[in-house]
Amino acid sequence: MSLSFEIPVSIETFYVAAQSDPALNRYVFAYTVTIKNHSTETVQLLRRYWLITDANGKETEVHGEGVVGEQPQLAPGSSYSYTSGAVLETPVGTMQGHYEMTSQSQLCFKAAIPLFRLALPNILN
Repeated sequence: MSLSFEIPVSIETFYVAAQSDPALNRYVFAYTVTIKNHSTETVQLLRRYWLITDANGKETEVHGEGVVGEQPQLAPGSSYSYTSGAVLETPVGTMQGHYEMTSQSQLCFKAAIPLFRLALPNILN
C-alpha cells in the first residue's frame, strides 16, 4: 500500500524598497509561504532546501532545519504560513526548493516548493 501526501505550497512575494539599495546591487525581497496539509495524516516539516537564482545566473543553495526557527506540525486540513526574505544582487530572480517532511506513520517525504519569481514591481511585462 502506498500513501501519498498532498502538501500544496503557495507563495506571495514583496519587494522591500526600504532595505534595498540598487546603487549597491542590493535588492531585498520578502515572501510569505503557505503550506497546506490535504493528506489524512498529521505531518511535520523538518528541513528546508532552497535554490535561489539571480538574473546573472548566480545560484545560492540554502539548507536548514525547519523554517523561521520552527518545525511546524500540520494536522489534516490545516495550514501553516510564515514570512521570510532573500537578498539578490539583481532586480529579478527565482526561488524553488522543497521541504523535508515526516508523517505520523514515520514516512519521510519531500513537499515541492514551486518555482516563483522575485522581481521589482513593474520591471516585467
